[in-house]
Amino acid sequence: MIMTFLELVKLRQSNRAYQDKPVEREKIEQCLEAARLSPSSNNTQGWTFIVINDTELKNRVAKAAFRLWGAFVNQAPVIIALVAEKPLLITRFGVTVKKIDFTLLDMGIAATHICLQAAEIGLGSCMVESFDEKTVKSLLNVPDSRRIALLITLGYPADKQREKKRKTFDEVVRWNKY
Repeated sequence: MIMTFLELVKLRQSNRAYQDKPVEREKIEQCLEAARLSPSSNNTQGWTFIVINDTELKNRVAKAAFRLWGAFVNQAPVIIALVAEKPLLITRFGVTVKKIDFTLLDMGIAATHICLQAAEIGLGSCMVESFDEKTVKSLLNVPDSRRIALLITLGYPADKQREKKRKTFDEVVRWNKY
């Protein structure tokens, strides 16, 4: 069955329980390819993706997730760390002029591509922003000059599909003025 994009968006959710089943390398690479192809400000592609699938290392990274999230992060067979690379001059200019960190926006777009691709191929995912960055950087040998913007858990979901609870269309959409 071919899914429409809107059906895929409705399917994707933050999974917080995973089956004890490894994720095939091809599926991980498919998710990463979706992220690699995602758009970025001025096509800077200011990211590096670190796949953590070694069980011992993954468990140590999971321990760096803040207490509330640690258990389900540990359950996931794969964690992907999204590292924000040093911004190019054009990106730094945008931060100065617009007061917006486009690198972090780009990272969010790449993360969304990973999660949507995961959902399409039957994997669950969850973006984890609450973690001890210093510890994770040390575990993954990430230079001090770089930021880990996000961790994404990846695996076969063990939790059930939930109904999305969102504001109504009219609560979030305006036409021509606020």
